[in-house]
Amino acid sequence: MPRPPAVSVVLIFLDAEPFLDHAIRSVRAQTLEDWELLLVDDGSRDGSGAIARRHAAEAAGRIRCLEHEGGANLGMSASRNLGIAHASGRYVTFLDADDVLLPDALRTLTGLLDGEPRAAMAYGPVQYWYSWAGAAARRGDFVQRLGVPTGVLLEPPELLLAFLRRRAAAPSGMIVRAGVLRRIGGFVEAFRGMYEDQAFCAKLCLMHPVITTGTCSYRYRQHPASSSAAADRSGEPDYGRRAFLEWLAGYLDGQGVKGGPVRDALGRELWWCDHPWLSRVARRARRMMRKLRRIST
Repeated sequence: MPRPPAVSVVLIFLDAEPFLDHAIRSVRAQTLEDWELLLVDDGSRDGSGAIARRHAAEAAGRIRCLEHEGGANLGMSASRNLGIAHASGRYVTFLDADDVLLPDALRTLTGLLDGEPRAAMAYGPVQYWYSWAGAAARRGDFVQRLGVPTGVLLEPPELLLAFLRRRAAAPSGMIVRAGVLRRIGGFVEAFRGMYEDQAFCAKLCLMHPVITTGTCSYRYRQHPASSSAAADRSGEPDYGRRAFLEWLAGYLDGQGVKGGPVRDALGRELWWCDHPWLSRVARRARRMMRKLRRIST
């Protein structure tokens, strides 16, 4: 039997023909070569399936194509879970079909978990990538602020509290120990396209330590067809958030978490959801305060 790879990359796609080839090539160009790539088709009807099969034929044994029974469209969480079920690496990382990994991404991320045995997950900041569009770019690229300390082990539930209190964004391009992934049950399939990362991270960060880095490894392509752009167009600043918070309340019940800081933070966030006008005013005030602090320093 061949030796399992260090890391399995799970790349899910749905009608991603304009971007998929670039995403796959970003994995094949990694400086760490000890990887496998699982391409999960979530019911595509365009030419992206052919792109995936071509790469699998070019790198037989390292790249595999997967799909749901009958070519069904089951959503992002179910597609990631299908990839997890077939992953053989000791670590698993995730890539969306319209994004790309920077060349040292796998080396950086696996190194974090190799160096910190207690960490269940590692991640760093992502680059919001507008310049791919050339002259049509709406703004310049920037790297997000993590909102939490980097280079240190974050004990549970510190990171979950930061997510709930909106001090940190749910990570993209995270790498997770395969054993932990399977113990927590992977992604929550009720979340098909929004808040799937938040629900997954809530499960992991409630009980497990996480290590962070200040090094950017992931380019998050900004374009009008993305799920986040669709949420922005909805006109609802907290599109889907209440469903996530209500799910989290039920999950905490199931885990026997009846009180404590996570329950307190969840209660406050549900209150803000019930008072959206006040929530918008408070967010504008926080943004203004952060801007003033940056100016003053």
